[in-house]
Amino acid sequence: MLATAGAYSLLFLGVSMVMAQEYTSVREVRQDEALARDFNLQGEYLAESGDAKSGMQLIADGGGKFRYVIYRGGLPGAGWNTGEFRVLGTAAVDGENGLVFKAEKIFVNGNERAIENAPEQKATWRTERPERPQGQAGQGQGQGGQRPQGQAFGAFPRVVIEGMRMRDTEVTFTKTQRRSETFGARAPEGAVVIFDGTNVDKFEPGAKINEFQMPQGQGQGGNRPQGQGPGPAMPPGFGNTLWAEATAKPFEQKPYTLHVEFMLSYMPTKRGQERSNSGVYIDEAYECQVLDSFGLELANNECGGFYQISAPSINMCFPPLTWQTYDFDVTPPKYADGKKVANARITVKHNGVVIHDNIELPKETPGKKPEANEPRGVYLQGHGNKVQYRNIWIKYND
Repeated sequence: MLATAGAYSLLFLGVSMVMAQEYTSVREVRQDEALARDFNLQGEYLAESGDAKSGMQLIADGGGKFRYVIYRGGLPGAGWNTGEFRVLGTAAVDGENGLVFKAEKIFVNGNERAIENAPEQKATWRTERPERPQGQAGQGQGQGGQRPQGQAFGAFPRVVIEGMRMRDTEVTFTKTQRRSETFGARAPEGAVVIFDGTNVDKFEPGAKINEFQMPQGQGQGGNRPQGQGPGPAMPPGFGNTLWAEATAKPFEQKPYTLHVEFMLSYMPTKRGQERSNSGVYIDEAYECQVLDSFGLELANNECGGFYQISAPSINMCFPPLTWQTYDFDVTPPKYADGKKVANARITVKHNGVVIHDNIELPKETPGKKPEANEPRGVYLQGHGNKVQYRNIWIKYND
């Protein structure tokens, strides 16, 4: 994969200085009313009609235009599985609070069929302030002190889309914001913390902390410094973030579990590999893609894929500017007499769902280093974009 030109947005003293269309915080998005509207509409929705449940992902393309996917049974990894029924189409803002949807394709049992002359569906949308979960009063203290996804400072109100029809029944889609079950996971006993938001001591020279974030995460995400403010202190890993383009110092050559949290930038007018691109290179050789693939098809060069080796079994990519998790169980390759005698193996959970189950990695992926019998770290690829990382730790599995 070839690097693309960088596109950065800066925030300094409350003034947004936009160099190109890459937004790294909700606060930046709020500087523009139309941009904020589209960002607010983008996301995941659920609808129920009798015993039937449907999920929808609405993907912003800029300028009031969207793509959408409707899933029968729920959302990917939560009621819908790869290959099951879904509908794809486009949508656009219509007036002050309207949306127009047009279906284009239908997938049944993995087979694609175009929808000819599909009528447009008009719907309306409104926002409502979500109720704060019980015990989340004041600053929004949750388990371990972090707010649930969508309740943090900078989050937008919940969106409700009304008037769409499915199976001749009018349905209401309500926006939901999922949180990975491993989001904010503390490093277990015996683990090595690679990055907790305080320093880059475990990285090779060149790694940089997000210099535009307030100390210990008071900026985007709304996390309080440890020990400050009402409620429990924030857990490790919830301080400042790490910009992509960083290489951790070498690990030991034995099986390990690696936890990584990342946030994709919001780049609605970009497409493909230019839409918030990074990568987690295991042992600096095997790239698990980090890319804004929200709502896209499965491919080995989309989020969660190992380029040229394996596509994820399900697309678990959350919308941009949402914290996401990777959990890797890694068995490094084995060598004898200078030759590789067993391939590396890996299991990957993306946002808590297994997307690769003990697969072999028969070779390195392009972009960094070849396989080798030597200690390596993890490389967080920059690829010209300002993807952010936090709460990174490793636990060796003896």
